[in-house]
Amino acid sequence: MGRDNETITTDFILLGLWPESRHLVILICLILLVYFLAVMGNAVLILLIWLDSRLHTPMYFLLSQLSFIDFTLISTTVPKMATNFFSGRRTISQVGCGAQIFISLTLGIAECLLLTFMAYDRYIAICNPLRYSVIMNPGLCTQMVIVSWAGGGVTSLVHTAYAMHFPICRPRVIPHFLCEVVALLKLTCEDISSYMKSVVVSSFLVVLIPLSLILASYTLIFLAVLRMSSPEGRSKALATCSAHLGVVTLYFSPAILVYMRPGSSKTPKLNQSLFMFNAILTPMLNPLIYSLRNKDVIAALKNIIFSRCPLQKMKHHWGSYS
Repeated sequence: MGRDNETITTDFILLGLWPESRHLVILICLILLVYFLAVMGNAVLILLIWLDSRLHTPMYFLLSQLSFIDFTLISTTVPKMATNFFSGRRTISQVGCGAQIFISLTLGIAECLLLTFMAYDRYIAICNPLRYSVIMNPGLCTQMVIVSWAGGGVTSLVHTAYAMHFPICRPRVIPHFLCEVVALLKLTCEDISSYMKSVVVSSFLVVLIPLSLILASYTLIFLAVLRMSSPEGRSKALATCSAHLGVVTLYFSPAILVYMRPGSSKTPKLNQSLFMFNAILTPMLNPLIYSLRNKDVIAALKNIIFSRCPLQKMKHHWGSYS
């Protein structure tokens, strides 16, 4: 009995995604399908970048890190959500809740910083192409990745440790499909107004400063594109930026609405939808955006298929004689 009471007092209950919906089974199955597509898409993209030497460039090295972040982010939330739903147990331990907050925050901030560095990469490639290989050297790319992960880890550790130290005085029910700082803080009876101000300040630093740097990079890029005399050069330059701009839009739009909307903590249903978009849908869409219209990725995929599959290799061989 003592152990059961301890479990009841220390575990949290995750209500899940739209618990009042009548079609939860269909919704969970769709989410699992999205999860499968996201895992496969990001895993294939990472594998292609690792195996094909033509993709061993700074842009694709940073892209492989983005795919790894997306792969890990969706794996942090969906398996737990599906397990809770099908098992009928919606609990998550206090340690598990803290770990989920830390990992999701680390990945979210790391992705924000990585997208900023990817914008700088595109700026150098278009505005200073002759020095691209000198500036974007392997050492700098490694430093970009380290800064992204370290920045995400340190910021996340501070917020996670501070949020988890508050005593819980309300029922440990979190109206969400994952443990999230603002939802968790609603369970405490202490005055958290000063901490919420620090959350807003850190959100401005983590979101608006990188977004401003990205917008500044693309302003300079578009000015450089307008000065190009060749239409082919313009279209090629814009094509290399369109995928990254799409991913930036998918990432920053929900983040701004969640953390910088006045009274955002009072609209949990909308926040839950925005979190679902950022943590579940975006990891599936990112590899599609970067691969569907990317000739290098498609060529690498064909090369891997033809070199690994004997039947396809034979067809390709005989097709060359027709």
